[in-house]
Amino acid sequence: MFWGLSSAVDLYAEYIKAFKIKDEQGGCGDGASSPHGALNILICGGADPRHIIKTLAKRYTYKSKPKLNIYVLDGCAEIVARNMLLLGVALEAPESFSLGYKAHLFMDIYGNSLMRPSSHHYVAAKGRTLLKMVTDEEELQRLAPMLCLEGLKYKERDGLEMAFSFWQPQPWHQYNIATYWEQRSRALLGTRYDHRNGAFDWDLSMTLKEREAQQICSQEFRYWRECGVAFVFPEYEQCKPNKTFAAGLVRDGRTYLHRGYVGDIQTGPFCGFGLRTTEERMHNSAHGENDYRATDVTERNLLELFHELHTQTAYEHDSTRSRRYGSVQLLMTPLLTHNECDAGEGQVSYDRPWIQVPDVIVHYLSPMEMVQLQQGAARWANTFDIAFVAYNYFSFLGQEFFQSLRAQALFLLETKLLTVERRDHVQAYEAKAMVLMKEAGLKAVINYHAINGKHMLLKYKKTEEADAGEDKDEGDDAKAEPEADADAVSQAETYPEEGQIYQEEDAQANDHAINEKHMLLKYNKTEEADTGEDKDEGDDAKAEPGADADNVSQAETYPEEGQIYQAEDALESN
Repeated sequence: MFWGLSSAVDLYAEYIKAFKIKDEQGGCGDGASSPHGALNILICGGADPRHIIKTLAKRYTYKSKPKLNIYVLDGCAEIVARNMLLLGVALEAPESFSLGYKAHLFMDIYGNSLMRPSSHHYVAAKGRTLLKMVTDEEELQRLAPMLCLEGLKYKERDGLEMAFSFWQPQPWHQYNIATYWEQRSRALLGTRYDHRNGAFDWDLSMTLKEREAQQICSQEFRYWRECGVAFVFPEYEQCKPNKTFAAGLVRDGRTYLHRGYVGDIQTGPFCGFGLRTTEERMHNSAHGENDYRATDVTERNLLELFHELHTQTAYEHDSTRSRRYGSVQLLMTPLLTHNECDAGEGQVSYDRPWIQVPDVIVHYLSPMEMVQLQQGAARWANTFDIAFVAYNYFSFLGQEFFQSLRAQALFLLETKLLTVERRDHVQAYEAKAMVLMKEAGLKAVINYHAINGKHMLLKYKKTEEADAGEDKDEGDDAKAEPEADADAVSQAETYPEEGQIYQEEDAQANDHAINEKHMLLKYNKTEEADTGEDKDEGDDAKAEPGADADNVSQAETYPEEGQIYQAEDALESN
């Protein structure tokens, strides 16, 4: 709910790769699908801005830079508020703090249930700035003109106001996430809670490491499953509750009611930035122990993305900044208590304008727009060039949803690969998704049936050729309708209804058609078969003068030891 279960991708790079568009041609090819030279991107249920950050960071690498309209649709106002906060950290002015501090601050807010005091102060101060941006259009245009909140209803804006206000360090704004986390873990594990370390190791070693999550180390995973703190460094100490995890806020006087913690407690926030990196040395391992943790890979990837956002130049990583803690057993001290009143005064204000990204607009949409997309609302028809949908939003997909895609569009669907669900559930989900997209006329970017691999994303594309081919198939079916009756008549004459007599060859073919294993082969001998056999012997006796010719024809028609069985008997034998 608060982070995605797939690695961050450059959506524009995926688009030009899928349609083999040359960079000098422009981001929209010949402009047929985007007449104004702009790409409309829908991120449905992304839960975090990882795809937005990577798409904007890699934008400088292309000669053609089409205008990007990014539409973000999430399930509740608290997730939108958290999304805006994390995007604000990524685009924070470089005068506010250093590159390394920005990366650690992002990691603290993104994946830790308890934060450092400095991160807690930043969330409170940034919450006040975001509150001004939501309620004052002039302040929004001054600080972050790339954000557009027109798609949010007043109810959602009130939800943002409550979230930003709840983040403030007031003694009545209580959020005991350590208690909520333990309650969720106890409810999940039940009687296994007393042996939870074994359950944690099983989920990691037997499930996640078999599904492209080899970079996650056992110590960091166990510690996160135990208390919710994913990214740990020896010099830091987490003691403040991360209020961005609060959901379902309702005002109750000067306090707030909420639903506690309702996010993920099984996979972790390591998937977005911590599984793969361009430096292969960070993926080395010895005797099953990684040299670097997923925490270290996340730090390195964020340093690269934030550097590129600021400087628009390639990043060269200093290997001395990444510490090899993969095989080191860090001493995890007990978590400290906190006092909400100690951060109420003297805070720094973070109200500098964000880093400007030209020709990019991020539109935040109301959660109710998902229903409109599901029903195929006319105002969203033929709108999006790229659409990303999270796995937990799959139930909203249908034939009407794909009407919102343009004639040339890329569709990305997150899979359940990085969940701890059973393998057959994951495979059934992917098979169902492939059938849906095939029925919608989408074509796979790669041949998933030929490539026996594991995929975090299913990539399909919609092309004009596919639409034309679908129309052609419909026309061929219409032309073939007059001949259908004659074919049906001839087929009925050739193959009688169930209960008629078939040759043994057909019965054997039915046996082989069912690819199963049998301990017993079961056959029936009937009076009709004996009568037929006697009759055949009488006919053979009368036909002795022409026996040779008859034997040749009979050998071609009936195999040896051939008895005539009814179709019903053949089915029963199967």
